Amino acid sequence: MQPNEITEVLNRPLSQELLARDLTRLAYVAKDGTPRSVPIAFTWNGSEIVLCTSKNAPKLAALRANPAVALTIDTEVHPPKILLIRGRAELDVVDGIPAEYLQMNGSYEMTAEQRVEWEAEVRSLYDGMVRIVVTPTWAKLIDFETTLPSAVEELVRQRAERQNA
Repeated sequence: MQPNEITEVLNRPLSQELLARDLTRLAYVAKDGTPRSVPIAFTWNGSEIVLCTSKNAPKLAALRANPAVALTIDTEVHPPKILLIRGRAELDVVDGIPAEYLQMNGSYEMTAEQRVEWEAEVRSLYDGMVRIVVTPTWAKLIDFETTLPSAVEELVRQRAERQNA
């Protein structure tokens, strides 16, 4: 997929709504060769998906060995709205708490007092974190109105051929 095609998909209004959500599902290949999919908070900075995790997270060894990842951001309504993204994870070890981590967790409903307590707890727990930065190399938006999964698109095409025969 060409960069301009990826940008076009990610700049669609529905994609922008999905990129403003709280959670994505991060899929990767674990060290034992089996697939993993984990829900994780994220933020979109306009060109990259940024996720943050503890420095001792098991997924880091897997991502160092195989940085290929897939992300799914979706809704819980019918019809679902789904943004699929593929890319490579780059790992950035940082001291302290990355600004993105505080940003991505800022949308949860907390009072100002709860927010202060939460942030103090986070700062006391982590001496550093790892930013997992994913630059999209492929993207697809599925809304089940104007776009469909590729297998369903194929079935629609086959049905049209049968009807026109």
